[in-house]
Amino acid sequence: MRIVRFSTGDSFSFGAVGSPREQPGELVVAELDGHPYGGISLTGRTFPLADVQLLAPVLPSKIVGIGKNYADHAAEMGGTVPEVPIVFLKPSTAVVGPDAPIVYPEISTEVHHEAELAVVIGRLCRDVPAERVPEVVFGYTCANDVTARDLQRSEGQWARAKGFDTSCPLGPWVETELDPSNLAVTCTVNGETRQSGRTSEMVRSITDLIVHVTAAMTLLPGDVILTGTPAGVGPLQVGDEVAVTVEGIGTLTNRVIKRG
Repeated sequence: MRIVRFSTGDSFSFGAVGSPREQPGELVVAELDGHPYGGISLTGRTFPLADVQLLAPVLPSKIVGIGKNYADHAAEMGGTVPEVPIVFLKPSTAVVGPDAPIVYPEISTEVHHEAELAVVIGRLCRDVPAERVPEVVFGYTCANDVTARDLQRSEGQWARAKGFDTSCPLGPWVETELDPSNLAVTCTVNGETRQSGRTSEMVRSITDLIVHVTAAMTLLPGDVILTGTPAGVGPLQVGDEVAVTVEGIGTLTNRVIKRG
């Protein structure tokens, strides 16, 4: 099932995307009654997908990022895979949805794209054992861990470099029925392929990451874990169109604009 958050101009709702039996070629959004965690309940209202504005599919209390989880990316950054996963946080204010602008921050002159598979948490959880990880995963979406690389290098910690407003595009929806073990993850900028990898190349699995993260902190429904990016990260400029595609989910597209 594909779960979206959408606007019809006068309201904001969660919905499920599908094709009605009587119109199999047309995608529609069936409005949910409330949020999708803990059970799906429909209001009975539907809208053509083309007539709604898709928003970020979740409203996380926090985004938990994992650094250097692909060996080739660790190498291109001039290092090796760390013995213990690097965990960082992005604030909820970094989140934007599909087709929303990425605003180039005035504090940086070197902003990079990072295409990632994102895990969406479906229930409150802490100290999750490996065998129970499937119970806490709601689904998966595309993410772009946009990073001010110059700040990341100069400041030695990543809060500003990865936490500025609009630095975490998510979408276009959450896919709840997906095997994440071997999916293609790609990034294009203005139609040119920059990144191309597979989730099977991740050093640490999604199960390992959830066990590791929840040993330290409680995750809430809608929280997001970014699972790392393959090699090929590179600069974005004002006017660029950047697209992250994850096999089995879809494509998340955003354009970079100047602030002001």
